[in-house]
Amino acid sequence: MSIELIVLDVDGTMTDGRITYSENGDEIKSFNVKDGLAISSWVKLGKQVAIITGRSSQIVARRAKELKIEHFYQGVENKKEVLESLLDRLGLTMENVAAIGDDLNDLKMLKAAKLSFAPSDASHYLHKMVTVTLYSKGGEGAVREMIEYLICKEGLEEKYLQPWE
Repeated sequence: MSIELIVLDVDGTMTDGRITYSENGDEIKSFNVKDGLAISSWVKLGKQVAIITGRSSQIVARRAKELKIEHFYQGVENKKEVLESLLDRLGLTMENVAAIGDDLNDLKMLKAAKLSFAPSDASHYLHKMVTVTLYSKGGEGAVREMIEYLICKEGLEEKYLQPWE
């Protein structure tokens, strides 16, 4: 069975995990543009993306909209439950899922997914149980590395590169 859905945590995977507040109380996060291009390219292959994150942020909502990520869940306590509900709606199973996370609140979801990934700077507890520990840190291309791993594993390299050649 092929991977049809990738599930992304945000803080510590799509970002470096830092949360910065301005004097006015505005929250600031930085996203890696390389991750964004890989996510968009994954979608162009007819695949799906979900963000399931424990925190709530307008910045993350903006990034999800910018990347045309349809399945977007914030303020989630039990990520596995949300993922199971999404899979029911999409008619998919955990066999179709690859997920990335960096901390203990991702553990249940990562254990349930067929393929699981953690950035190099993730909790060492995750490194013990994920399918792949990535070379990249969170916010420094970890999501792109995961997607390119999947592209190779699924034999989609030619189709993935076609729009850029």
